[in-house]
Amino acid sequence: MIFIADYGAGNLRSVVKAFEYLGQKVLVSSDPKQMSGFGKVILPGVGAFGPAIRALNETGFTGALQEYADKGGQLLGICLGMQLLLTESEEMGDNRGLGIIPGRVRHFRSETDKIPQIGWNSVDLQKESVLFRGVADHSFFYFVHSYYCEPVSADSVAATTWFAGNNFCSAIEKNGIFAVQFHPEKSSDAGLQVLKNFADC
Repeated sequence: MIFIADYGAGNLRSVVKAFEYLGQKVLVSSDPKQMSGFGKVILPGVGAFGPAIRALNETGFTGALQEYADKGGQLLGICLGMQLLLTESEEMGDNRGLGIIPGRVRHFRSETDKIPQIGWNSVDLQKESVLFRGVADHSFFYFVHSYYCEPVSADSVAATTWFAGNNFCSAIEKNGIFAVQFHPEKSSDAGLQVLKNFADC
């Protein structure tokens, strides 16, 4: 069974429906104490970094997620959930993140591309990845975001995507911590395969 963290800033319904379509049982809960009994956790997210990290702090999910990752639990961050895993974000001023993946969240800057990025874009694999097994390199996924992740270590970068003159990190995979900037639950067969791979790994 997969635990989906409900901290008030997630696109939960679509994520739940995607896993149910794959035959996976899920528990959506706002109680971080329940998380420790699960082998896999999803951290979804839509909206802004600042309010989201405050919600994680207020609900107790911050400490619970950090402890879960420290103990080797498998965690998947989706969209804003990916950004929250990093050390800090420049969105709405400087905000501290969960610090599970060292790095910074930055704003796209472009005079030619419309920001936010909304729509389909290709994902270019950077290493052999559990998350992308059975997914062709350069497959297209659905994105909605104005900020991107810049991990400190290139070793954690599983995939990149070109947008606004920047080949940004669009997926992370390191030591049981996974994250994607795109929305796999809205990305057709390729997105469902990514979720299946996480559930099966």
